[in-house]
Amino acid sequence: MDRASSVPSKKNPLAVLALSVSFLATLALSEPAGASQLVDRNATNVHLQVNSRGQALVTYRASGRLRRVLGWGAINARPSASGGKQVSFRLDYSGGWGTYHRRLWRAFPDTCRRYHGPVLTHVVASCTAGDGSYWALQSWRVALPDLGFLPWLPAQKAPWLTLSHWSGETAELEVHTDWIYSGRFQEVFGRLTYLGRPVYGYRTTRGGSPTDRFGRLVFLDTLNAPAYGRGWRRENSFVTHKGTGVFCYGFFRFDPTSGGYAAPPRWPRHHHRGPGVGSRYRLTVMGPGVTPDVSWEEPGLHAYNAKNPVDVAYEQEQNAILDSYRDRLCRHH
Repeated sequence: MDRASSVPSKKNPLAVLALSVSFLATLALSEPAGASQLVDRNATNVHLQVNSRGQALVTYRASGRLRRVLGWGAINARPSASGGKQVSFRLDYSGGWGTYHRRLWRAFPDTCRRYHGPVLTHVVASCTAGDGSYWALQSWRVALPDLGFLPWLPAQKAPWLTLSHWSGETAELEVHTDWIYSGRFQEVFGRLTYLGRPVYGYRTTRGGSPTDRFGRLVFLDTLNAPAYGRGWRRENSFVTHKGTGVFCYGFFRFDPTSGGYAAPPRWPRHHHRGPGVGSRYRLTVMGPGVTPDVSWEEPGLHAYNAKNPVDVAYEQEQNAILDSYRDRLCRHH
């Protein structure tokens, strides 16, 4: 993707996977998770237990019912450069009955201790297991509509519940802000790494959404953007680039009726939206493999002043950082 048009299709395969979770729950069978971390949507009263066998029992309510999900079989992540198959949980939506043919939850030996791992966001439950590894459940609204629209469909409003299991460090989301095209537009750029190695996928749709377990979408939110209104709004989402884990996104005006976006009913065709320049920006990404979701948040920029030596020096500094990435798709200054 070019920095000037870093906008993938919004036909997000993860949203499709969210629907498949409900289907798996009705089957109550032990299956590999469609998305390595996704458990369910609209979950409340969430509880987490972990036994000495490395199995997590997730208990919550959804759609008016008490649900129990047993998850196991994965920790951390394989590096993108390794190819092969990314790690993923096995999830039994019968709470273990489909796997062991008994009600495990009645006597589940919980080894969870107080969580003392890295600071996380969107956490609803977490613990340090008996073997010293970490487990966490996080919940946030992944499927919000892009370009600052308020959600108009129930699926867009639903928070997703994700499960993670790791030891040591989490993924690192490095983010910078600057101006591009002679200071006319704001931009966010950066890279996603895990244990010092870039995180990226191998295949995407024509619009740029990942189609393999290694690929990750970075979700960008903007606060109090004059073009959108008060509060946090979803600006866009985009993949990290193959080979580098780098991303870059310029705040321009976009057409919500083309390019794979979704627009509310009766939105005028080819009526542009944005730019989503706001007072603060927030980026969130699901961690590689089954590592936890990570976020970044910082203030936005003011209008660029070419006569201000502070602005000029800052822009030169950010350009040097971007150039150091050596990413062929993110080169505009």
